[in-house]
Amino acid sequence: RYISTFRPSVKREAEKNKAQWKTMGPAKVAVPSPKHFLQKHSKEPKLPARKKEQDSKKLPALSVPRRTDRPVMGVQSKKNFINTNAVAAITGLPKKPQPICVDRRQGDKYLLETSGLVPKYIKKKDYGVTPKYVTQRNEEMKRAQKEYEARILEHLKKRAMKQLSDEERRSLLQGLKKNWEEVYREFQRLPVQIDTIPKKLYKEKLESQMKQLEHDIEVIEKHKVIYIANE
Repeated sequence: RYISTFRPSVKREAEKNKAQWKTMGPAKVAVPSPKHFLQKHSKEPKLPARKKEQDSKKLPALSVPRRTDRPVMGVQSKKNFINTNAVAAITGLPKKPQPICVDRRQGDKYLLETSGLVPKYIKKKDYGVTPKYVTQRNEEMKRAQKEYEARILEHLKKRAMKQLSDEERRSLLQGLKKNWEEVYREFQRLPVQIDTIPKKLYKEKLESQMKQLEHDIEVIEKHKVIYIANE
């Protein structure tokens, strides 16, 4: 039969602590005195004592009439309310019905004014007028552009650069296109079968020249203003 190895230690601990609980608890705990017994309403929260200043305060004046007040009697008016109401009804403008909208033939009714279908925005005073922030932003952009151009001109003057005129730009563009046509003509004259190293190198040279010329032509056509350094 299996016997635990901790059996002796468990027996020893049980016998050691057995005498402490013979009196329904540890013997060193003080027993409560019978004089301090639980009284009625002792655990209920107690309110603070009322101050005398609160009792001396007067109640606020009430707006309702008092019991001893009497209404004013004998006040009469000579106004003919019947005739006044009749004249107001005859001379008054008829009440206009509120415009409504309906989603379908037997659907619910909604007020047209609050439905969002009435273009109220066209009746505004500033309708069609450019907002102030847009004009202010445009002015700031123009001022920044002018400052940038002035700074560029000053920088170009310091570096001794000049701007190409339209004629020079046009002649330069024509010359680049003419060079490209000549290189392309040489490229077309190449043989169909390129089997030697010199032919391959010549073909690569023509292709690189054509790409460079195409890039230069694209740059000049894209930019209307071109600056070059003085020689």
